[in-house]
Amino acid sequence: MKKGAFAVLMCYVLWGILPIFWKLLNQLDPVYILASRIFWSLIFCFVLIIFKKESLKIKEVIKNKKEILLLCAAGVMVSINWGSYIWAVNNNHILEASLAYYMNPIITILMGFACFKEKLNKNQWISVVIAFIGVMIPIIRYGQVPYLAVIIGGSFAIYGAIKKMVKAESQVSLIIETAAVTPIAIVYIIYAEINGIGAIGVIHNPMQFLLLPLAGIITAVPLLLFAQGIKSTPYSLAGILMYVNPALQLLIGVILYKEKFTAINAITFGFIWIALIIFLMSNMDISKKTELA
Repeated sequence: MKKGAFAVLMCYVLWGILPIFWKLLNQLDPVYILASRIFWSLIFCFVLIIFKKESLKIKEVIKNKKEILLLCAAGVMVSINWGSYIWAVNNNHILEASLAYYMNPIITILMGFACFKEKLNKNQWISVVIAFIGVMIPIIRYGQVPYLAVIIGGSFAIYGAIKKMVKAESQVSLIIETAAVTPIAIVYIIYAEINGIGAIGVIHNPMQFLLLPLAGIITAVPLLLFAQGIKSTPYSLAGILMYVNPALQLLIGVILYKEKFTAINAITFGFIWIALIIFLMSNMDISKKTELA
């Protein structure tokens, strides 16, 4: 596996195990957690930029209006993704939220085909169809069009497409897109603290305060990996690798937190992994043919 694809894969693995961390902060308002993620991600990226002495690169990117617009749009998209997911979980739409992460790779693969003219061979199309069938099963069982899942899945697919068009280095692009939404995050943090629903009014264990800055690090690191890897990774491959994220979340939910694993979950999970195996085998065949040529 090439370095770019491996970086994207590690990003999805880290996202897949993040629920374990968020469980440690479950007494806080989820929107406050989101705002804290944004704020501390900016601080972490800023320190990283200073440490690597790359502040001049930020000035270069700022001069490019197209890059700035793309990065601002990326910041908005990833915030919509985080925010809609948090809203879903807090308003008893967990089924729709989890469904989004199964739908997202399909949206990503199709966007790669439509926006970046990435060609899929016969086996790759078969894997897309199998994955689509797997995703449709819970949709049919759910009984209505899952608009929230479309928003969550679609927002990240658009975010990924934007990041693929951005030329700036991963650290620089992340600090700018995070800075674009940080003012809103700071306003909410102040609002929450004034109204007693922030960390100061809710957290009583001093050790838990340390988790908030850590939230910024574990938010930024996967995004840095994604930004670094997506530029050299076919968007269709990034889409199929994305199934690692919901698969890990499902395993953590069932094994670690004893959540109910239904027959619908089993069928969907089976279809998804069959699609993943077919797609990856197809990519391995293409790589072998390329090496022989």
